[in-house]
Amino acid sequence: MQVTGAQAVLKSLEALGVDVVFGYPGGAILPAYDPMLDSSLRHVLVRHEQGAVHMAEGYAAATGRVGVCIVTSGPAATNIVTGLADAHMDSVPLLAITGQVASTAIGSDAFQEADVTGITMPVTKHNELVGSVERIAAAIKEAHHIASTGRPGPVLVDIPKDILNATVEWRWPEHMDLPGYRPTVRGHGKMVREAIDLIAAAERPVIYAGGGLVRAGAADELYELATLLELPVVTTLMARGVFPDSHELFVGMPGMHGHYAAVKAFQETDLLIALGARFDDRVTGDLAAFAPHAKVIHVDIDPAEIGKNRAVDVPIVGDAKVVTGQLVRVAADRIDRVKPDTRAWREHLTTLKADHALRVDQPASGVIKPQTAIRAIYDVFGDEAVYVAGVGQHQMWAAQHIPYSRARQWINSGGLGTMGFAVPAAIGAKAGLPDTPVVAIDGDGCFQMTFQEIAAAVQHDLPVVFCVINNGFLGMVRQWQSLFYEDRLSEVALPQDLPDLVKLADAYGIPGFRATTVDELEPVLRKAQEVTGQPVIVDLRVDPDEMVFPMVPAGASNDEVVESAEEWFARKQAIEADLPGDGVPAE
Repeated sequence: MQVTGAQAVLKSLEALGVDVVFGYPGGAILPAYDPMLDSSLRHVLVRHEQGAVHMAEGYAAATGRVGVCIVTSGPAATNIVTGLADAHMDSVPLLAITGQVASTAIGSDAFQEADVTGITMPVTKHNELVGSVERIAAAIKEAHHIASTGRPGPVLVDIPKDILNATVEWRWPEHMDLPGYRPTVRGHGKMVREAIDLIAAAERPVIYAGGGLVRAGAADELYELATLLELPVVTTLMARGVFPDSHELFVGMPGMHGHYAAVKAFQETDLLIALGARFDDRVTGDLAAFAPHAKVIHVDIDPAEIGKNRAVDVPIVGDAKVVTGQLVRVAADRIDRVKPDTRAWREHLTTLKADHALRVDQPASGVIKPQTAIRAIYDVFGDEAVYVAGVGQHQMWAAQHIPYSRARQWINSGGLGTMGFAVPAAIGAKAGLPDTPVVAIDGDGCFQMTFQEIAAAVQHDLPVVFCVINNGFLGMVRQWQSLFYEDRLSEVALPQDLPDLVKLADAYGIPGFRATTVDELEPVLRKAQEVTGQPVIVDLRVDPDEMVFPMVPAGASNDEVVESAEEWFARKQAIEADLPGDGVPAE
């Protein structure tokens, strides 16, 4: 059967089981949009190409499947670079298909030409400029495989317009030719046994559960390992929910704005069992002072991550699900000899959790504290919902104050910290999980970067609840200016009525609600919950002066974690009081 290159693109996606693509048509990719009318693929028309790639990310994060976006050449392709970089940092399986100017025009600075493979090489796992129509099916099959195997990540296939218009005899390739691409899945048996021996000898072990466990679908294996050996578990920002917060072994989230007990657990542990985590700076703080007493077991599918930031005692390269399962089996076979006595350690961590619980100083009436708003969102939408956050204060509060119970319940931009992520990512998540409530928790700054995508949610019947934690500022930037720049607030004000979010909802033809006091909070959220079949915007006006704590100052040791603004300024005042006139600390 003769098909065009454009038809080959769509048939390839269908053969891979792709059900939805997020995209925006334009000149170079236009040949692929005509046969889309006859395709089984559902297309979600975005309002900006960055929205397409973030929607694909949200879809992938929610479902575990490869997210697919399709855009044209030049500025459209450059508009997806941020999303590709985001997916690359957070190991999100993603396939981007871009149109390119005709192959005869490449290099001539043709209209809407850009060196897309060159531009995206640093932020993709793999990319390819397709050189012939015969290559299309194999290129897309290989790209999809690379995106979803090994360490997941974004891939890009760039296809010139003349190749999309050319014809070829349709053939789906049975085999892939990927010399050198052989991800190690199973951990080395000797290393697995050595890891169990280290666990057996530990007095204060802790599992450092990273986002790689979520990507690998390893929640069950993690639960078995932790409960079998009674190992406390800390879940990173990217791993929230991979181990249930409600379990007695759960310690908290580590990091710059992590739970106090989790931060301290890392500083006091004698054995870190790092599973699918990469020792990033937001977790470690001052790397030289991080977990100073700990030996390290590090499991990761990407050998480049092992030993990159922290020396490792037992390195295990392999898939987090497979290797954690291996650890479980070896431990179970020798349980009487390898189970460490962690009772005293667990009791200590339980005490830390109780004594250093998150603080919310909420007045009984009047102003809404943002932490109260986050907790109310969870109280109304509950455990069945998936929560998608933007980046900033609201992201940290959502990570801290919602008790997550399962993997993929929490979706956010972790490594790159991309403002504007929440709105399109939540829409993509809803496209992948049509029967699951999806709640976007966004900040007023993030929301205004991508709220145009609400039009796509309305047009394509994707009923996401968009809750905006509206404090009238770029909150995290303001917090840093307050703490580190003597409260000199520079260009961080965002007037709460600019735009009026309830009127904005009306402009999109959807319900909009606003709460400005604690008394209004739950009733307004209940109204939003009752809306069915269409998106809804909820404007939650919160205290603009509230800051995110606990906090480890950037570059400081985790030992310097601060629990409140009052403690921060008291420390600062004490330090300044100890400085003589020349600004040098007294002996």
